[in-house]
Amino acid sequence: MTVVTRFAPSPTGFLHIGGARTALYNWLYAKHTGGKFLLRIEDTDRERSTPEAVEAIFDGLNWLGLTADEEPTFQFARRDRHAEVALELIKAGKAYYCYCSPEELQEMREKARSEGQPMKYNGTWRDRDPSDAPQGVKPVVRLKAPQDGDAVISDQVQGDVRVANDQLDDYVILRGDGTPTYMLSVVVDDHDMGITHVIRGDDHLTNAFRQKALYDAMGWVVPTFAHIPLIHGPDGAKLSKRHGALGVEAYRDEMGFLPEAVNNYLLRLGWGHGDEEIISQEQAIEWFDVKDVGKGASRFDFAKLTNLNGVYLRQADDERLANDIAPRIAKQIGVDAIDAAQKEILIKGMSGLKERAKTLIELAESSVFYVTDGVTSFNEKAQSLIDGAPEGLFAELAKELDTLEIWTEENVDASVRNIAEKLDLKLGKVAQPLRAVLTGSNSSPGIFDVMIVLGKSQTLKRIRKFDAQ
Repeated sequence: MTVVTRFAPSPTGFLHIGGARTALYNWLYAKHTGGKFLLRIEDTDRERSTPEAVEAIFDGLNWLGLTADEEPTFQFARRDRHAEVALELIKAGKAYYCYCSPEELQEMREKARSEGQPMKYNGTWRDRDPSDAPQGVKPVVRLKAPQDGDAVISDQVQGDVRVANDQLDDYVILRGDGTPTYMLSVVVDDHDMGITHVIRGDDHLTNAFRQKALYDAMGWVVPTFAHIPLIHGPDGAKLSKRHGALGVEAYRDEMGFLPEAVNNYLLRLGWGHGDEEIISQEQAIEWFDVKDVGKGASRFDFAKLTNLNGVYLRQADDERLANDIAPRIAKQIGVDAIDAAQKEILIKGMSGLKERAKTLIELAESSVFYVTDGVTSFNEKAQSLIDGAPEGLFAELAKELDTLEIWTEENVDASVRNIAEKLDLKLGKVAQPLRAVLTGSNSSPGIFDVMIVLGKSQTLKRIRKFDAQ
């Protein structure tokens, strides 16, 4: 059997970070088993589904590298097929028309509530003669659910879960206007798409019992279910916007995370492989099995994600990082785009820059000084270092460095040390003010590395701005 998994988001908003983890688990399980990963857009809520949300889902999945193996299926386009199945069930005597009015249904709910019973449909029209149907009423179609015994779901995460069939009711599969309900659409689509494994949040566990009844009624093979625990915030409450329940694009654009770091972090939210923390995509595909996902909810921790992102930044290709931060830097310095020469400087300096950053935001901010013609601003500590520099330091530095014919790290290192010795200063008393005038900050990559990346002309230009001090 070829494993076929699916991710089936509703395009009513962004791709939630919890949805991204569900997609990741489905994608990994398909790859681990040599199967297929499919995408279905559940766009039957026409009022809330938008093209922008569909694009946001595609964009988020593509950024994470979770691409489907076939073209996506759009659920709304299959509504005729869904209705067709409902009519098949009526013909087979496994579904029926229900003519109850909204008032009658409300009366049922109130009666059940007053008696302390589950609020469910009482089967009024289950075996009633259709000739009793009132005139002018558009009936719904209800599934004839089993009434005796138990329904059992052998869940790969939750284990065997059992529910008494008398706790379930004959739910609606086709509305009075002929449109299918979510329960019907999901089952028909999963069957027609050949889905073998349904991996989704455990908030859908109760749906699985209702859906199993529909599979059984049609004589279809029930897929293997795996209901994964939801992600909680650090306080143990359900993940919300205040915790970080944002769209995937926010993690990319507003927070500056790398997709491989996000995938690694989401993978570890509920699943693990020994003490391994840094798990490559290749390792994840080799090791991941949905049955190893824990039953308990995981807590989202931004600090851990940020630290993990720092690890991936340090491992990332320098040119790739330069391309990633180029638009951010352009925005900071007020230009449409940085030019090729500026990009080369960024690449040249990246090995030193990325060691000190944990996000692309930090990396971009710490890189700006490399691509400007001179330093445009100084932080408070840098300004203090410049103001407190020994008298004549910058003039001596400019004079000494200007004599260098070969601009190498070894030579600039020697020159700066010569100045420190000449002025009877510790190296730090020279290097720290020098760092401030070259970078505008009291913190940067190694100062000699910075001087090599900037080059002789730009280094001297920045020092000479202060050589009167």
